Amino acid sequence: MSDSREVTLYHWPHSRSAGTLVLLEELGAPYKLEIIDITKGVQREPTFLAINPMGKLPTIRVGAAVVTEQVAIYTYLADLFPEAGLAPALSDPLRGPYLRWLVFYAACFEPAMGDIAGKRDPGPAMSSPYGSADAVLGTLLGQLRQGPYMLGERFTAVDVLWGSALGFMTAFKLVPEAPEVMAYLARVGGRPASARADAVNAKIMAGTSGAA
Repeated sequence: MSDSREVTLYHWPHSRSAGTLVLLEELGAPYKLEIIDITKGVQREPTFLAINPMGKLPTIRVGAAVVTEQVAIYTYLADLFPEAGLAPALSDPLRGPYLRWLVFYAACFEPAMGDIAGKRDPGPAMSSPYGSADAVLGTLLGQLRQGPYMLGERFTAVDVLWGSALGFMTAFKLVPEAPEVMAYLARVGGRPASARADAVNAKIMAGTSGAA
């Protein structure tokens, strides 16, 4: 019998959907992949734009529901598979910090990193949506020092998001390879789900490179 919660992930290994694949592995969720080769512009083709008009990954479908935007996807999936324990319940005191660090990524961290990468002046801290990049990084590093995970001893979907994000940002030299960052990446990236996702991605890329 098929699981009504089967997830279709529109995916390309070298994109933000890589973190979503790790999350699906962590959740033990049934899923299938629809490969969207962004190197060939497939994300801009009408078929995919009909699913996500922004032409962005990750995008997921569960039954008739289409969910886009990274934080929405992580929140949705972790709640869809409560048995995995990756999302604190509404009654759990950790639910507030959990939501805080999900939204902090989208509202503060990614805009700050985008401005740094694009060498854009965000303007005065009082009018910037994230204040300053120094404040964002300082707040993040302070949380990582408390460890071992973003919510202390409990590993959640927040850590999958931040593990993926910090992996990319350190690779592109947008976040310093501080000891607390690298130790966190080692903990999160060393989990079996990450290894399984890496194997899936390697197979995809091997098949792509061998295509005519």
